[in-house]
Amino acid sequence: MKGRWTPRPASGSLWRDRRFVRFWCGQTVSQLGDRISELALPLLAVGALHASANQVAWLTALVWTPNLLGLFLGAWVDHRPGKRQLMLLADLFRAAVLLTLPIAYALDTVTLGQLYAVALLTGTAAVVFNTAYSSYFAHLVPQTAYVDANSKLSASRSVSFIAGPAIGGGLVQALTAPVAVIADALSFVTSAILVGRTRIDEPANSTQAAGPSLLRRAREGLAFVIHEPVMRAGLLCATTVNFFTFLSSTGLVVLFADRVLQLSPGAIGLAFGVGATGGLLGAVTAPAITRRIGVGRSIVIGAVLYPAPIALIAAATGPTWARLGTVGASEFLSAFGVMLLDVNLNSLQTSVVPDGLRSRVAGAYNTVNYGVRPLGALVGGGLATLVGLRATLVVAAVGGALCVLWLLPSPIPGTRVLGESPDADAETTREEYRF
Repeated sequence: MKGRWTPRPASGSLWRDRRFVRFWCGQTVSQLGDRISELALPLLAVGALHASANQVAWLTALVWTPNLLGLFLGAWVDHRPGKRQLMLLADLFRAAVLLTLPIAYALDTVTLGQLYAVALLTGTAAVVFNTAYSSYFAHLVPQTAYVDANSKLSASRSVSFIAGPAIGGGLVQALTAPVAVIADALSFVTSAILVGRTRIDEPANSTQAAGPSLLRRAREGLAFVIHEPVMRAGLLCATTVNFFTFLSSTGLVVLFADRVLQLSPGAIGLAFGVGATGGLLGAVTAPAITRRIGVGRSIVIGAVLYPAPIALIAAATGPTWARLGTVGASEFLSAFGVMLLDVNLNSLQTSVVPDGLRSRVAGAYNTVNYGVRPLGALVGGGLATLVGLRATLVVAAVGGALCVLWLLPSPIPGTRVLGESPDADAETTREEYRF
């Protein structure tokens, strides 16, 4: 396909768009599979290999570690023709890697080192998939449907957090953790089949066979993030809120609810379940809220509503029902806020990035945004030791809410609909975004 790519026009509900529905189905199944593995892998480490808490923590950390290479993986992906094929191969690769675990378990040869390798390899494939996804999604639906499409995809993710742990727990209990991992592998195969059948028209500049070096392309992606007003403000906001919310990671909240609030494990699980429904409601209602108050204001509200309710947990007191209700309300509001933030910010950022830079920009963005998360968790653990759990939760809430200060002077709050903000033209040359 030659010349500038023009998206097909919107034509009613996305549920009538077979390509989107096919892709949505694949991602929904894949998200459910991810929730199963998030439970099964640690249980395999603890149950079969008697791993310590520190070893389990390393298992989680290794899944996120490849994001630190996102700057370069994104630059590599951006230079490759056929983002759909890369996504398909990444899914199949993850399925193959996961299947080594039940095979090794059946042969009684599974080791902690193999679990670490699986975490690192699947995490790397996830970065490749996600950086290719940014370009693929931009051409899957028209710009006017970005918010609606992100809403539907985010709703699936929220549902996976509600149903996934229960399904995963049942599978682990009935079939053992290694066999449960097969479910996640099959989910990736399903995603690969559906992605493979969902073709898009890619712009000509995404299939160039020659170009600058990997290092230069990576620098161009980072430079665009730094110089483009919407991307810069969005990254500073997201990085700030992620750092502070990870101060009060799920582990610390559970610890506070257990030791300070004296809630039972069942009550804590109920509170988190209520929180997950808040995420689903936020994802489903985001398009309607956006139509009423605009994209920018929705982002600003979500940026505050996501971290601020953490302070409610710190203030929880009274009888058991009051403490439980406070934790549940906090989780509900926070989950609602993060969906309002994510759906709109992801849509707005997709609309301002030129086609030839999408994957490398996603890689640069995620390197910073995801890279700060483990740092926040480590700082949160140290802070909780020094000043206590309650004070740490307050710091997380206040510091996270201050992320809105990055947004206020930017074009984001004044953006009502996609396309209004000063964005980069699709024909922008690399030379304009160079250090």
